Amino acid sequence: MELETRTIKRVMTRLVPFLMLCYFIAYLDRVNVGFAALQMNKALDFSASAFGFGAGVFFIAYFFFEVPSNLLLERFGARRWIARIMFTWGLLAGAMAFIPNISRYTGISPAHVFFGLRILLGIAEAGFFPGIIFLLTLWFPAAYRGRVVGYFMAAIPLSTVIGGPISGALLSLDGRAGLAGWQWLYLIEAMPAILLSFGVLLYLTDKPADAHWLADEERDWLIARQQQERAHRESVHAFSVKEALFNPRVLAIALIYFGANATNYGLSFFLPQIVKSFGLTNLQTGFVTSLPYIVGVISMVLWGRHSDRKLERKWHVAIALLVAAGGIAAAAGLDNPVQKMIALSIAGFGIFGCLPVIWTLPASFLSGAAAAGGIAAINSLGNLAGFFGPFAMGWIKDSTGGFGAGLLCLSGAGLVGMAAVLLLHHDPSLEASSGMPDPATAGGAKVARS
Repeated sequence: MELETRTIKRVMTRLVPFLMLCYFIAYLDRVNVGFAALQMNKALDFSASAFGFGAGVFFIAYFFFEVPSNLLLERFGARRWIARIMFTWGLLAGAMAFIPNISRYTGISPAHVFFGLRILLGIAEAGFFPGIIFLLTLWFPAAYRGRVVGYFMAAIPLSTVIGGPISGALLSLDGRAGLAGWQWLYLIEAMPAILLSFGVLLYLTDKPADAHWLADEERDWLIARQQQERAHRESVHAFSVKEALFNPRVLAIALIYFGANATNYGLSFFLPQIVKSFGLTNLQTGFVTSLPYIVGVISMVLWGRHSDRKLERKWHVAIALLVAAGGIAAAAGLDNPVQKMIALSIAGFGIFGCLPVIWTLPASFLSGAAAAGGIAAINSLGNLAGFFGPFAMGWIKDSTGGFGAGLLCLSGAGLVGMAAVLLLHHDPSLEASSGMPDPATAGGAKVARS
């Protein structure tokens, strides 16, 4: 156990903070459009429906290119492919600042330029998140994945906790050097992705066999543990890539992820506008918007660790989705700003608490190229909610004049995800290694059966 503890600690210290930083930047570039909208929508005459469509169309492109991108990552290695993804999305994220210029020189309307750049951004970023998830399955045994994915995905709420006030402050640069505040926001927040792409090439390691920063005994232990777990899974059934893509369990997990993402993205893209309607400044909006995400950071870490300790996944996902749906539904019926933010903060616990646990589900029965393809399929299908949530919110806002009905729609999507996970067959025994002590159960805790 001492060797295991030392090895996992070294791997975690080496990889997780750096990958969190990369995903922090990725997510910030993906959702900063919500803060840009505080100025951009008026400047470019976007309706709520047009903004919602443009924010969400990113995920349509993401859907079509996700699986091919992740299979290429498995073929060429995470280091080179993730660096390529970060460089190209950084360029395109910065190009969002020049929507008026592109429109003026091409004669294309600003709305269609906005749609086009969001589509290209989706193509560029496709494969990043599932690629990281796949990479983590290569480095961490099953009993550690709930907490590790939780640490990594904590970058999602952190991107708003930290990025929200920064984005609000950047809007105050309005008029500097002839650029609007929303243009400065896009330009400045795109730069870290480009710079980090070079850091990925220099720092990241594709697989444990290449980890010269581990001691020989640590590297040998990790390789043996991962090989044994893979053999254990494949002794039950070894999935091909094609089987993984069309496996009913993969599709069920995609539906679960769809419900979770609908609550996440539908709220993320419109929360700054909801908070702004309280009569706050842009900077105040940035700070208040961060409150549900502060709760989300805590939830991701604690809920993921609790799921690992119990080695139970289904109820951890289901309970979190119920809390998300309930909090959003409560917020829809509240007009008082303080009460509304309390309800949305409760929802934040569920929205973000379920995400890392969801990603332990496919890794329990898929491995190798099948895992790369299956994880990408789940992510691409589930991320279609990134189109559904914002577009539904925008369309309902234009139709009703308020956000309440849209929030109820998002709550319903969370309940659909909860129902899907309760119907899912999941065997936690496939997560445990065969013949090796499991830290989640070594202390005498029983393996919970789903």
